Amino acid sequence: MASTTQHADVVIVGTGHGGAQAAIALRQHGHEGSILMIGRDNAPPYERPPLSKEYLAGDKGFERIMIRPEKFWAEKDIALRLGAGVTAIDPARHSLTLSDGGNVTYRKLIWSGGGDPRRLPVPGAVLRQVFYVRDKSDADAMMQALTDGARRAVVIGGGYIGLEAAAVLRKLGCEVTLVEMLPRLLARVAGEELSTFYADEHRRQGVDVRLNTGVHAVLGEDQGKVTGVRLDNGEELPCDMVVVGIGIVPAVGPLIAAGAAGSNGVDVDFCCRTTLDDVYAIGDCAAHANAFADNAVIRLESVQNAHDMAATVAKAIMGEKDPYHALPWFWSNQYDLKLQTAGLSLGFDQTVLRGDPAMRKFTVVYLKAGKPIAFDCVGTMKDYVQARKLLESGVGRIDPALLADPEVALKDLI
Repeated sequence: MASTTQHADVVIVGTGHGGAQAAIALRQHGHEGSILMIGRDNAPPYERPPLSKEYLAGDKGFERIMIRPEKFWAEKDIALRLGAGVTAIDPARHSLTLSDGGNVTYRKLIWSGGGDPRRLPVPGAVLRQVFYVRDKSDADAMMQALTDGARRAVVIGGGYIGLEAAAVLRKLGCEVTLVEMLPRLLARVAGEELSTFYADEHRRQGVDVRLNTGVHAVLGEDQGKVTGVRLDNGEELPCDMVVVGIGIVPAVGPLIAAGAAGSNGVDVDFCCRTTLDDVYAIGDCAAHANAFADNAVIRLESVQNAHDMAATVAKAIMGEKDPYHALPWFWSNQYDLKLQTAGLSLGFDQTVLRGDPAMRKFTVVYLKAGKPIAFDCVGTMKDYVQARKLLESGVGRIDPALLADPEVALKDLI
């Protein structure tokens, strides 16, 4: 594209959940000015979570994971500039330089850039059949590899992305080995009860789960085809494809280069404003003081966070200061299991098991100084719904024996 300058009243960088919801919320709150969404992705806004679940499994086509039908954006007079990233920001001129050679100016800027997959730092990690599940093209490439005959996979990383990918690959008939360098799965986000349950479940489903195990190299042929993975103990695992899920790096480089404050992502205030004038940030990349984490500054990588921050920013741009205050929630689908999480377990000092993991239906309650701060609910929808209300109520200390009794409704503890 020739070097041109385009102007929009509000420019939104990122076409995922946060960016899409920000545009929708602006229109819902009466914004009549021009809105431009800029995205590195070539596809119109779509949901990211299904990429490692229903989309990869073939259970949902692309049309079913689109956030809105493509015609919606034109009907709402929301312009899309796809296949272009932001390479630089000039905060004084309120302008952006794009990777396609163009320039864009704005009155208000909403940065919803998300993150880039953390790359595997070992020899061979650039081979063609090494996959990261971050956007549609990643999932499409994995699906093509499977179509081409890949049947042995090594999944690196025992977080939710890795576990979901492993579950789908098993469903599709692949031999799967999952490698995690820490002593347990989900070590950074869950307690031992949930870690043990999912390790047992994946093994029951035929996944070879390797804990306390690092990767030394990805092996391949001269033409770039993956042939195996060498572990740090010297063992070699033959495979046709590698899936890496070891976290993300917040995509905030242009913001930081332009002078925005931030170390782990970009810092935002209670209305999601960065330290740059007229620039907001939302979603995975926005570091904020979270009321449900004792006001610690954290990033949340979830649809909930992106959606609720988008609403906060839309209101702020329309002159309504409504501080971000939303209970974090999250979900994960693996095999026929549905995990629903309410709250944040950061800093917990006690767990209470409610129900029986052997029945594949239970809840883990996380306590801090006797106060419930989070719930992991596996197959217990009623617990999840009531747990959200309990946490939102700000309830104090609760007798662990009451929490452990499945016959005691959580709503009765508020």
